Amino acid sequence: MPTEILLAAESIGTISFALSGLFIATKERLDLLGLFIISFLTALGGGVIRDLIIDRAPYSFTHFLPTLLVIGVISIGLGLRMHRKDTIEKHYLFILSDTLGLVSFAIAGGLLGIEAGFHIIGVMFLSLITAVGGGVVRDMLLNEVPLLLKSDFYGSIALLAGCVLYFLGLADMLSSAAILTLFVGGVVLRLVAFYRDWHLPKL
Repeated sequence: MPTEILLAAESIGTISFALSGLFIATKERLDLLGLFIISFLTALGGGVIRDLIIDRAPYSFTHFLPTLLVIGVISIGLGLRMHRKDTIEKHYLFILSDTLGLVSFAIAGGLLGIEAGFHIIGVMFLSLITAVGGGVVRDMLLNEVPLLLKSDFYGSIALLAGCVLYFLGLADMLSSAAILTLFVGGVVLRLVAFYRDWHLPKL
């Protein structure tokens, strides 16, 4: 598995979720410290949980790049006043950043699961926890129902990405082109599901 692909997926996810966390934090009218905490949790929380599961030192604790990316996104976002929007959850910048983060981290988690020798359930779970772990911790801290439990296609996208990656690995087809295609497909599916309001059957 090329290291460049994993690094690219991690970086895109970190940047996207940092921006998503910025939107949420400003909507909740948090102070500057709260804003940084929420942005860091959203961007890095899932990766930390994932790394603990696969028994490796959390990447964000051993490398400065994730921290610098989050700080950079927060600084640029505040400078451009990107956070001063009403109905944040429906704003296209929030939806796009959250979608990019979801799919990127799902791919990163799945690739690390394959590298760790996990079976299909393990790979899918690692994709899910990497993609939504930070957001779940953030929502619990803000006393809100996690988006994972409110938006059916949110967690489903991460699970599907992990499943596809696993079978690509079995077929020895984990190429850059295949992963890029999966990334684009995941982003398109998530955006279509959101704007068409697709849901799984409910009891």
